[in-house]
Amino acid sequence: MMEQEAQQAAQIGRPRVIVQDNGPIHRCQEVQQLWSKWENQGLYIFFLPKYCSEMNPIELEWQHIKKDELAGQMFEDELDIAYAVIQGVEVRGERGNYRTQRVKFNSNTGTYCFVT
Repeated sequence: MMEQEAQQAAQIGRPRVIVQDNGPIHRCQEVQQLWSKWENQGLYIFFLPKYCSEMNPIELEWQHIKKDELAGQMFEDELDIAYAVIQGVEVRGERGNYRTQRVKFNSNTGTYCFVT
C-alpha cells in the first residue's frame, strides 16, 4: 500500500503525507529501510506521539464500536467477534457516510489485499 502511495506521489509530482500511529508494523526494520526511498518519491510519513489516543481518530471509532455496536453481545469464539467487528465498522461507515474497505495483511509477503 505504501509502495503504491509513493509511486503515485512520484507520478503526479506532488508530495503525499501519511500520519500513522506507532504500531510495530509501521516501524519494523523492513519498513524503515524503505522510508528514504519513499521520501525521494514524495511520500512522507509522520507518527503520532506515543500514547496519544486523542490524536488518533481510529481510537475514537473503536470506542464507539465497542460502546454502540458490540455492547451487551455474547460471542462463542474469536471468529464471531471478528464478524461482529466487521459488521460494526460497516454500520458506522454507513451511518457516518464513510467509505469502508477491508484490508487483509499477508505477514509472509508484507503485502495488503483489499477485500470487496
